[in-house]
Amino acid sequence: MHARRSRVIALSVVLATVGALAPLALMGYVSWKRAIEKELGVLDRAGDEAIARAQFTFSDARKALVDIEASDVARCSPEHIALMRMLTINTTSVEEIGYFEDGKLRCTSWGPTEGDIGKAHVDYVTPDGMEVTLRIRPAVTRGKPMLGLHLGSHNVLVTPSRFVDIGLGPDLSLALTNSEGQLIDGRNGPDVVFARSHLQDDTHGIDGSEMFATVAQDGLVAVVTEPVTNVYERLRGELLLLLPVGLFIAAFIVAIVVFFSRRRLSPRGELEIGIHRREFIVHYQPIVELSTGVRVGAEALVRWRWPSGTMVRPDLFIPLAEETGLIVAITDQVVDGVIRDLRSTLEQDRTLHVAINISAEDIKTGRFLDMVAVKLQKTEIRNEQIWFEATERGFIDIDAARVSLDTARKAGHSVAIDDFGTGYSSLQYLQGLPMDALKIDKSFIDTIGKGTATSSVTSHIIEMAKELGLFTVAEGVETEEQANYLREHGVTFGQGWLFSKPLTAGEFIKFHAASAAKHGRAAEVIRVAA
Repeated sequence: MHARRSRVIALSVVLATVGALAPLALMGYVSWKRAIEKELGVLDRAGDEAIARAQFTFSDARKALVDIEASDVARCSPEHIALMRMLTINTTSVEEIGYFEDGKLRCTSWGPTEGDIGKAHVDYVTPDGMEVTLRIRPAVTRGKPMLGLHLGSHNVLVTPSRFVDIGLGPDLSLALTNSEGQLIDGRNGPDVVFARSHLQDDTHGIDGSEMFATVAQDGLVAVVTEPVTNVYERLRGELLLLLPVGLFIAAFIVAIVVFFSRRRLSPRGELEIGIHRREFIVHYQPIVELSTGVRVGAEALVRWRWPSGTMVRPDLFIPLAEETGLIVAITDQVVDGVIRDLRSTLEQDRTLHVAINISAEDIKTGRFLDMVAVKLQKTEIRNEQIWFEATERGFIDIDAARVSLDTARKAGHSVAIDDFGTGYSSLQYLQGLPMDALKIDKSFIDTIGKGTATSSVTSHIIEMAKELGLFTVAEGVETEEQANYLREHGVTFGQGWLFSKPLTAGEFIKFHAASAAKHGRAAEVIRVAA
């Protein structure tokens, strides 16, 4: 009996041990596998982000090279140097532009060069034909080494760190190379030899003491690494919790996975990639003549649509875009979208116009004028059909604004001040600006018929516009009461949900066709000369 009891006790101990260890071992294994895959996912996403950032930088620099190559100004003339300087300022990725003739540097965006400065050695050529010099010291400024890109007779210098300017944890290392393993730049002290040994893998895994992920695309390779010991450190605390609260640990792992899956790129990085991937689309809010109900055009409203289909509200990305200067590239995509969406409609109906919002930076530099002119050259859309709208904060540099707006009007474009009354405007202020229209902000339209302290402001704004010889556009018209008030006070045009919500391109074209069938072609607006 004693022997049998001993066997039962022994078996019980074995079963208890196995029953206790097996779930713990399984939870440990699952936790380990999940932790590994989670970390590799982080590395994969960092590699994808690095490739996207590098592609954006190359594309940005190439565009500057193509633009300067296409210019017909005399080389190294003051106009040529000014154009190189303007492209340097307006191109985020470019620090300097140079012009070569007979293999010698003749001038840069800094001015004419002196001495016999030859073209740098070419380390490799990109798939789209740009010659790349991985390390070159600027001949004029003698600053820190940069990466040089050469196309035709010009080159640009780019700070190497711009190619890897992404959010990266302190324990992650990044090596960005070409397909031959030549290092473009890195972050956090990458092991270049290790990276070169994994150029062709295009995968992820563990090699020795390192975890790695390789992402290759368009001749670029990003290898992101992290010590395996980082996983050990994190798992140690998790495994200690598995014994008393196994279920809690399972829930905790799920929460961690969800947390990491939802972690996003830095806001600026997302915005840059969104611009690079051309994720910005245009919706159109019709503008109608209040006295007749005839549609005369539309305001182009930018929308950011993620690949998932999610729409990002403009108030979440427009301020960031303006703060970082990326609004310029978004404006370019809006113009492209308008031409792509409505080219045929605008060419067929010369009375139709589209109003495009222009940023403060574009108003200050006047860059948008050349950009729009170039894009319209390939169409039969008239300048008169493209109106520009600028908010009051765009006129802080009043002298620069006056030059840009005057040039736009001389080219045939109409100019309107948007959201009037919400910024710094005054009668004296407006008298100094060449413009055609004044848009009354929705906040004033909302006060109509409510007897509030600010209700009278609307009529004063209308009278101010009349004194200045400007036609008026009321924004945010939602009720017939508001529309009747505006008609009685001589407001020319209106837009808002009373007439139509913002429409997709297809919806607007149908709206336009229905309106044309009902009212006939809109009477063309006669711009009042300032």
